[in-house]
Parts: sequence; C-alpha cells; structure tokens
Amino acid sequence: MSKSSTTSPVYSIPLSYRKMENLHIVFWLLKDISWCMIWKPLGITMIFPTLIISIIIAWRTRQFVAELCHNVAISVWIAANSYWMISEFLHFDTRVIVGDITYKHLALIPFLTGLLILAYFYLYYQPRHKEDTEVIPG
Repeated sequence: MSKSSTTSPVYSIPLSYRKMENLHIVFWLLKDISWCMIWKPLGITMIFPTLIISIIIAWRTRQFVAELCHNVAISVWIAANSYWMISEFLHFDTRVIVGDITYKHLALIPFLTGLLILAYFYLYYQPRHKEDTEVIPG
C-alpha cells in the first residue's frame, strides 16, 4: 500500500444512502426524458420523487458541510430545472415579465442560488477548514 493511500481520508457512504442516490438518478432521468419527449404527466409526476429524494439526501448529510452544500445545490438545481420544464409544458416560458425577461428566466433564481452555495463552500468555507476531515459514519 502506498503512503498516500494510508494517510488520505476515506469517503464512505452507507449502502442504504447509495441505493437511494441511485434511485434518485433514475427518477431524475425519467423527468428529463419526459421533458425532452414532451410527456407532460410523467415529467411533472417525476418532479416529486426527484426533488424529495434530493432533499432527504441533503438532510442526511447535513453534518458534513461539503456534502450539504453540494446536495442543497443539487436540490435547487432540480427545482430550477423542474420550474423551467413546467413553464415550457404550460407554455408560459416565453411570456414577458418586464423588458426582455420572460418567465423562463425566473429559473435563474434557484440556479444562481445553487451557484452561490457552491461559491460559499469553495471560496469561503473550504479555504478556512483545510485541516478538517469529515468522516461519514458507515
């Protein structure tokens, strides 16, 4: 075994969490395929398990700042993506709010929220906590 492998922290995810994450990916893909194929009922239905599981994953990892930030960013990304899909399905995506801003542009609010969360983590939190190691119990 090399020295780096014995001193590097190990990232371990309990199997039940990994199974939930894998199922989450299936729901997410079904939602986006439905969006692409304009299968409105399935696409809208898949929002709920996709978003709920992403929130549960974020909640379960809340004690680990790195995981929490990334998982909350994923949740707001799914919310933004879902809103955008609904705006297209219900044909209000191109309606103008003011100036050149349409209802589709409102999806930028959660997209940018996710980006701000990750910017906080990478630009503020992580540089100040380099020596901390977060261990996820198995």
